[in-house]
Amino acid sequence: MMTQGGRANRSGKVLERTVEATLREHGYFQVANNLPNKQRRDYILNGCLLPKRYARQVYIGNGIYGTDIYVDFYIIGLAAFPSGLIIECKWQQSGGSVDEKLPYVNLNIQTCYPVPSVVVIDGGGMKPGAVSWFHKQVHSNANLLAVHTLVSFMVWANNNF
Repeated sequence: MMTQGGRANRSGKVLERTVEATLREHGYFQVANNLPNKQRRDYILNGCLLPKRYARQVYIGNGIYGTDIYVDFYIIGLAAFPSGLIIECKWQQSGGSVDEKLPYVNLNIQTCYPVPSVVVIDGGGMKPGAVSWFHKQVHSNANLLAVHTLVSFMVWANNNF
């Protein structure tokens, strides 16, 4: 029998794989998956000549607590974002703690992320107030471009990738 945490982890991976499939459908290629996480950012920025590329679980530096930050996707190849774009995925299917982590994610994006970011949140289990609050942060956090559901992310990607 799978634990609640195990189910949540698996569900979050499904969201990440769906975002990844969207990237691939728009011509992006995964690079650096065989490199240690801390070397992926240098490679995606400087070591690969593919025009449309992404890497997963990319180390971008230290967060607000002084701990390592790894982002879900680091993308290169969008004309509007020549230095790159980060995509973070947050899934919560039932009551839990992901929505309580949104202020932490927001503050890290605002103060520690090196490029603009998009967050995909879905699953239907987050507190409505948490989701509403996070959407409002787009206007006060210059580095947070958008907060999307999976469907709105796919529409956005179709129009921007």
